[in-house]
Amino acid sequence: MIKLTIRQMEYFEALAETRHFGRAAELAGVSQPALSAQIAEMEQRLGCRLFERGGRDVRLTEDARLVQPRIERILAELRELEAAARRGRRALEGRFRMGIIPTIAPYLLPALLPRIRSRFPALQLELREAVTDTLVEEAIAGRLDGFVAALPLDEPSISARPLFPDRFFLAVPRDELEPVEPPVPPESPLLERLMLLEEGHCMRDQALAICGKVRPAAMANYGATSLTTLLQMVAHGHGVTLIPEMAVGREGSDAIRVVPFSDPVPARTICFAWRRNSLRQDECEMLAAAIAESGPSGEPRKVQREPDPHQREQAEA
Repeated sequence: MIKLTIRQMEYFEALAETRHFGRAAELAGVSQPALSAQIAEMEQRLGCRLFERGGRDVRLTEDARLVQPRIERILAELRELEAAARRGRRALEGRFRMGIIPTIAPYLLPALLPRIRSRFPALQLELREAVTDTLVEEAIAGRLDGFVAALPLDEPSISARPLFPDRFFLAVPRDELEPVEPPVPPESPLLERLMLLEEGHCMRDQALAICGKVRPAAMANYGATSLTTLLQMVAHGHGVTLIPEMAVGREGSDAIRVVPFSDPVPARTICFAWRRNSLRQDECEMLAAAIAESGPSGEPRKVQREPDPHQREQAEA
């Protein structure tokens, strides 16, 4: 009789997702040798190879593809069982696996984590940073209890609660040769130099939607995975990029100017989402309320409108 452990199935799930032993071990919270040993034992018990190991790449075998849906279903049911067992406890107590997209995490978490620790001291929050499609997939599979992203989420099995708007501004080099007259209209030729995050980031799609009739020429030349990288490139004169309001004052340098768009000001809506019919729906609503309080409150943060360098020179002359 074949006996697989829950731990082995969780390690299989992590390795199937990441296709990399080091990243799978990090995701599972164990050492790489421990994960490798459990995968090897799992293969021995099943009597087949599950992964093809070649250099850095790890590929699923045909046998692995056959057992993968069953393992995911078993783990999802176990997680539902855990959630059901928690229903008799106090709300937001114990483990909660929360995802968050990279263009929100660095700016929201500094305010959110102390608030959660103070309000829900018995909560053991586990964070997972990934792009929206990955978070949706993991929430549906039961690997996440909820996640923070930006609307829209076109997935009928996911419920989402809007939290707060997050306006977009344009980051330009401070020593820009051509005068930048705020506010910037969506048809401005300046947006032809817009640099975007790589495919998979929802902020890339939002940037393209803002551009209107202007097609960014720079988007084919860069594929940055973080806003910090894009802003560094702006600081060195390689182009311009979008910066969300929550990042203003936390990102950038003295070599960057942040200028507003003309009305209607483009914005994204931050949301908290979870799997529809989740047994933790009430807890997700409570956590969403705490996250909403950690976002912008009252009037949106004002962006300093500094005079253009060329205007300053004319005034001094």
